Amino acid sequence: MVCTPSENSNDLLATNSKANNQAGLVPLLLTVVELIRQLMEAQVIRRMEEECLSESDLERAAESLQKLEEQVLNLCQIFEIDPADLNIHLGELGSLLPAAGSYYPGETGNTPSVLELLDRLLNTGVVVDGELDLGVAQLNLIHAKLRLVLTSKPLNTK
Repeated sequence: MVCTPSENSNDLLATNSKANNQAGLVPLLLTVVELIRQLMEAQVIRRMEEECLSESDLERAAESLQKLEEQVLNLCQIFEIDPADLNIHLGELGSLLPAAGSYYPGETGNTPSVLELLDRLLNTGVVVDGELDLGVAQLNLIHAKLRLVLTSKPLNTK
Protein backbone atom coordinates (compact mmCIF):
# COMPACT_ATOMS: atom_id res chain seq x y z
CA MET A 1 0.00 0.00 0.00
CA VAL A 2 1.39 3.38 -0.98
CA CYS A 3 0.35 6.54 0.83
CA THR A 4 0.47 9.80 -1.04
CA PRO A 5 -0.40 13.21 0.35
CA SER A 6 -3.69 14.58 -0.84
CA GLU A 7 -4.14 18.06 -2.18
CA ASN A 8 -6.29 18.89 0.84
CA SER A 9 -3.79 17.68 3.46
CA ASN A 10 -2.82 21.27 4.29
CA ASP A 11 -6.48 22.14 4.79
CA LEU A 12 -6.85 19.20 7.14
CA LEU A 13 -3.70 20.20 8.98
CA ALA A 14 -4.95 23.76 9.38
CA THR A 15 -8.32 22.52 10.64
CA ASN A 16 -6.69 20.24 13.19
CA SER A 17 -4.13 22.83 14.27
CA LYS A 18 -6.62 24.80 16.36
CA ALA A 19 -7.76 21.65 18.14
CA ASN A 20 -4.16 20.61 18.84
CA ASN A 21 -3.27 24.12 19.95
CA GLN A 22 -6.14 24.12 22.42
CA ALA A 23 -5.14 20.69 23.70
CA GLY A 24 -1.67 22.04 24.44
CA LEU A 25 0.31 19.06 23.18
CA VAL A 26 1.98 20.81 20.24
CA PRO A 27 2.98 23.96 22.18
CA LEU A 28 4.36 21.79 24.98
CA LEU A 29 6.39 19.69 22.56
CA LEU A 30 7.71 22.78 20.76
CA THR A 31 8.60 24.35 24.12
CA VAL A 32 10.69 21.31 25.05
CA VAL A 33 12.38 21.30 21.62
CA GLU A 34 13.14 25.02 21.91
CA LEU A 35 14.56 24.58 25.43
CA ILE A 36 16.87 21.80 24.23
CA ARG A 37 17.84 23.80 21.12
CA GLN A 38 18.82 26.80 23.23
CA LEU A 39 20.75 24.59 25.68
CA MET A 40 22.70 23.08 22.77
CA GLU A 41 23.33 26.55 21.35
CA ALA A 42 24.75 27.68 24.72
CA GLN A 43 27.05 24.66 24.81
CA VAL A 44 28.27 25.35 21.27
CA ILE A 45 29.05 28.95 22.28
CA ARG A 46 30.94 27.76 25.37
CA ARG A 47 32.99 25.29 23.33
CA MET A 48 33.65 27.90 20.64
CA GLU A 49 35.00 30.30 23.26
CA GLU A 50 37.14 27.53 24.79
CA GLU A 51 38.42 26.84 21.25
CA CYS A 52 37.33 23.19 21.50
CA LEU A 53 35.62 23.16 18.09
CA SER A 54 37.19 23.14 14.66
CA GLU A 55 35.89 25.57 12.06
CA SER A 56 34.03 22.77 10.28
CA ASP A 57 32.49 21.53 13.58
CA LEU A 58 31.37 25.05 14.39
CA GLU A 59 29.87 25.57 10.93
CA ARG A 60 27.99 22.25 11.09
CA ALA A 61 26.67 22.99 14.57
CA ALA A 62 25.59 26.51 13.62
CA GLU A 63 23.86 25.28 10.46
CA SER A 64 22.05 22.50 12.33
CA LEU A 65 20.89 24.82 15.12
CA GLN A 66 19.67 27.36 12.56
CA LYS A 67 17.71 24.69 10.68
CA LEU A 68 16.18 23.46 13.93
CA GLU A 69 15.14 27.00 14.85
CA GLU A 70 13.60 27.46 11.39
CA GLN A 71 11.64 24.21 11.83
CA VAL A 72 10.34 25.30 15.23
CA LEU A 73 9.21 28.62 13.75
CA ASN A 74 7.66 26.81 10.77
CA LEU A 75 5.70 24.49 13.07
CA CYS A 76 4.58 27.49 15.12
CA GLN A 77 3.22 29.02 11.94
CA ILE A 78 1.48 25.80 10.85
CA PHE A 79 -0.17 25.32 14.25
CA GLU A 80 -0.89 29.03 14.71
CA ILE A 81 1.27 29.37 17.81
CA ASP A 82 2.98 32.61 18.71
CA PRO A 83 6.67 31.69 19.27
CA ALA A 84 6.66 33.99 22.33
CA ASP A 85 4.11 31.61 23.88
CA LEU A 86 6.78 28.89 24.01
CA ASN A 87 8.38 30.74 26.91
CA ILE A 88 6.46 29.60 29.97
CA HIS A 89 6.42 31.74 33.11
CA LEU A 90 7.00 29.49 36.12
CA GLY A 91 5.99 31.84 38.94
CA GLU A 92 8.76 32.39 41.47
CA LEU A 93 11.18 30.34 39.37
CA GLY A 94 10.96 32.95 36.62
CA SER A 95 10.63 32.13 32.95
CA LEU A 96 11.66 28.95 31.19
CA LEU A 97 13.62 30.73 28.45
CA PRO A 98 15.53 34.00 28.59
CA ALA A 99 14.23 37.03 26.73
CA ALA A 100 15.68 37.28 23.22
CA GLY A 101 19.26 38.57 23.37
CA SER A 102 19.36 38.75 27.17
CA TYR A 103 21.56 35.70 27.87
CA TYR A 104 25.06 34.82 26.81
CA PRO A 105 26.63 31.63 28.22
CA GLY A 106 29.03 32.35 31.05
CA GLU A 107 27.55 35.73 31.90
CA THR A 108 25.15 36.11 34.79
CA GLY A 109 21.89 37.98 34.42
CA ASN A 110 19.75 39.79 36.97
CA THR A 111 16.83 37.36 36.69
CA PRO A 112 18.12 34.05 35.37
CA SER A 113 15.74 31.80 33.47
CA VAL A 114 15.47 28.04 33.94
CA LEU A 115 17.47 27.64 30.71
CA GLU A 116 20.32 29.68 32.20
CA LEU A 117 20.30 27.59 35.37
CA LEU A 118 20.33 24.35 33.36
CA ASP A 119 23.19 25.70 31.23
CA ARG A 120 25.22 26.47 34.37
CA LEU A 121 24.48 23.01 35.78
CA LEU A 122 25.61 21.39 32.53
CA ASN A 123 28.77 23.48 32.54
CA THR A 124 29.76 22.67 36.14
CA GLY A 125 28.12 19.23 36.41
CA VAL A 126 25.85 17.75 39.05
CA VAL A 127 25.36 14.29 40.53
CA VAL A 128 22.00 13.16 41.86
CA ASP A 129 21.95 9.98 43.90
CA GLY A 130 18.90 8.57 45.62
CA GLU A 131 16.27 5.94 46.11
CA LEU A 132 12.59 6.14 45.34
CA ASP A 133 9.76 3.90 46.52
CA LEU A 134 6.35 4.11 44.87
CA GLY A 135 3.37 2.32 46.22
CA VAL A 136 -0.26 2.35 47.08
CA ALA A 137 -2.18 1.27 50.19
CA GLN A 138 1.06 1.04 52.20
CA LEU A 139 2.51 -1.46 49.71
CA ASN A 140 5.85 -0.61 48.10
CA LEU A 141 5.33 -1.66 44.50
CA ILE A 142 8.23 -0.01 42.72
CA HIS A 143 11.71 0.60 44.04
CA ALA A 144 14.15 2.69 42.02
CA LYS A 145 17.76 3.40 42.83
CA LEU A 146 18.98 6.36 40.84
CA ARG A 147 22.37 7.80 40.04
CA LEU A 148 22.37 10.61 37.52
CA VAL A 149 25.42 12.48 36.32
CA LEU A 150 24.51 15.56 34.30
CA THR A 151 27.33 17.43 32.60
CA SER A 152 28.34 18.77 29.23
CA LYS A 153 31.93 17.63 29.68
CA PRO A 154 33.28 14.14 28.93
CA LEU A 155 33.41 11.82 31.95
CA ASN A 156 36.60 10.04 32.95
CA THR A 157 35.30 6.59 33.86
CA LYS A 158 38.41 4.87 35.20
